[in-house]
Amino acid sequence: MLVLAGLSLSGCVGLAVGAGATVGVAASEERGIRAAANDTAIRAEINNYWLQHNVDMMQKVSLQVHEGRVLLTGVVQTSQHRSDAARLAGQAAGVVEVINEIEVADGGGVGEFAQDTWISTQLKARMIFDEQVQSINYSVETVRGIVYLLGVAQSQAELDRVTDIARNLSYVRRVVSYVRLKGDPSRPRA
Repeated sequence: MLVLAGLSLSGCVGLAVGAGATVGVAASEERGIRAAANDTAIRAEINNYWLQHNVDMMQKVSLQVHEGRVLLTGVVQTSQHRSDAARLAGQAAGVVEVINEIEVADGGGVGEFAQDTWISTQLKARMIFDEQVQSINYSVETVRGIVYLLGVAQSQAELDRVTDIARNLSYVRRVVSYVRLKGDPSRPRA
């Protein structure tokens, strides 16, 4: 009986540790725990809208949420799909802004996806190991060689550093930043 109780509690411990780690990460972010939780709720609501509308939408469109700002990226086949994704995203409670960077084109295939994943992975790794960058405050998405950044930079120098790192990676065609500076309530430049 004690063994069974111990086994069932071990699952609870794992869940508690995972939840604790998530809260710890959120607390370390510039946006704080409350904003991170709000962003998670926004993401869930948008995913629900997309799932109800068109299952394909969840597969073709990526979404990053930071401080209620929603960045949509990906490749869809029609402009109607592009506008539907943005319209549905804007309906979620707490959305402050929808940034629609979805491209209308034929999908690039596995090779392009792998290359984009490589770019994002390289950028995230370099940011993590750069002592002058608080990487936890950034979201990175790469589509067709275009790197999209969203988040909060501690300073213009930090943002410039992240942008330079991204620009100097192989296969990067362009870097688009939607990062705002810490303490600056104004919206970032595209």
